Amino acid sequence: MSSLDTADAFGQRISDAVPRHAESAPDRVALISHDWTLTYRELADEVDRHAAALLAAGVERGDRVALMATPGPTFVISFLATASIGAVWQGLNPRYSSRELTFVLQDAAPRLVFSTIGGDDATALVEALADVGPQPLIPLHHRKDLEAFNAAGEQTDAADLAAYRSVVDPADPALIVYTSGSTGTPKGALLRHSGLVRLAHVEAAAWAVEDPVMICNLPVNHIASVGDLVSVPLVAGATLLLREGFDADELLADIAAHRITTLFQIPTQLQRLGSHPDFARTDLSSLQVVAWGGSPLPAESLRIYREAGVRLVSTYGLTEATSSVTYSTPGASDEALLHTVGAPDPGMNVRILGEDGQWTTTGTGEICVRHDTVLAGYLNLPDATAEAFTADGWLRTGDVGHLREDGNLVLVGRTKEMFKSGGYNIYPREIEAVIEAHPDTQMCAVVPRPDPDFHEVGVAFVQPRPGSQLDAETLRLWCRDQLANFKIPKTFVFLDQLPLLPVGKVDKFALRAAAADGLTDAGTRP
Repeated sequence: MSSLDTADAFGQRISDAVPRHAESAPDRVALISHDWTLTYRELADEVDRHAAALLAAGVERGDRVALMATPGPTFVISFLATASIGAVWQGLNPRYSSRELTFVLQDAAPRLVFSTIGGDDATALVEALADVGPQPLIPLHHRKDLEAFNAAGEQTDAADLAAYRSVVDPADPALIVYTSGSTGTPKGALLRHSGLVRLAHVEAAAWAVEDPVMICNLPVNHIASVGDLVSVPLVAGATLLLREGFDADELLADIAAHRITTLFQIPTQLQRLGSHPDFARTDLSSLQVVAWGGSPLPAESLRIYREAGVRLVSTYGLTEATSSVTYSTPGASDEALLHTVGAPDPGMNVRILGEDGQWTTTGTGEICVRHDTVLAGYLNLPDATAEAFTADGWLRTGDVGHLREDGNLVLVGRTKEMFKSGGYNIYPREIEAVIEAHPDTQMCAVVPRPDPDFHEVGVAFVQPRPGSQLDAETLRLWCRDQLANFKIPKTFVFLDQLPLLPVGKVDKFALRAAAADGLTDAGTRP
């Protein structure tokens, strides 16, 4: 167990890290973006000003504060300031449709809604707020907008701010991340300060890099963004480079120019980066660790990064656990990286629940974890919260696997239907409901098929209403209005009748087999 894996380390709040570094290394660079660089002292001051302004605006402990943004300093300031006063921060993805935004805003009911996104890109948010009800949208498009909002906090007494912060408990939620289950209905997972701090300490120890420089370029509503790519570097006192999204050209230039040491990305991004024509010509001498989670990194990518002389680290986790459950062992072989997700973190209790409802040490079953830092619950869903745990308090991951004799965990499937595409969790029922809402659709089933670029992509099997002329392009346009583009199925297959099991349910096993045969839109319309 790492020396950082202690009760003292996990008794901290995620908002404590920046003030601590502001005292010990005030002039160390904390954040870098295209137009704003902040030292730890400057970042701490910005967080204090924004926290005071949030209090002046009426934000109370437990309230939600939402921000639509891409990764940038305002995102980090908003998150830390909100968490520091005991409120819960909510990231909104600019790629979400108004339907998706309406749901999460209605469910979370944030006290304040901010956006750094302007123009046409904010249309979905404006439409969603109109559906939600009277709720002003506070623009933070420029630094001057942030300064104008923060000016209202100048009247907040410093003692009042300190008093609000003093009662925030490490077990309190700091972040809400919406994730879906087998029903496709998003659930707001409330993630604790202590979970984010634990993730930061354990992951930083696993990467073992001195004076780390990292980059955050993942969507702000994703646990990997707020957790792995913001909480980890800030707790570690790293320099964090902020970019609006993944761009292979820009990332290669940033590695060389900013001397990035630690690169944590989803496998699809690492594949694209490693296959870039300029990869071999780029100065990668600063890069010490390449890490990923969510799905395996292909063998060819492993070879490319090994030849670049970096250490490889894979992880496995889930939003509800907050901390990663497993890490690859130091010096892990290609076989272990390709076929396992590493060994359980010694500080995280991990057990396998067999189909017979009994714990097993040798068999296959559902992976369950237990730790004080896992999610506090699902917002507004006490029954779903109870169902997420066993009767004796173990978090059910929904993933099926077994432990090998070498201690590595092998994932063999999922108890739920969720699949991952390009690092995103895709929930079939949500997509099916959208497609079935089309007036010419009678029934729909979405299953994954393997994909060399995105790991898996969706295939929608559609049973149209008799006599309709429904086609793939019509459904693509229909989905585009209601779903983020990464959720839209890559293939639409039209059948007179979906295959059914004897009990009357759709036979998704048969559809998965058909999808794996490489069906395309062409020639599938009955």
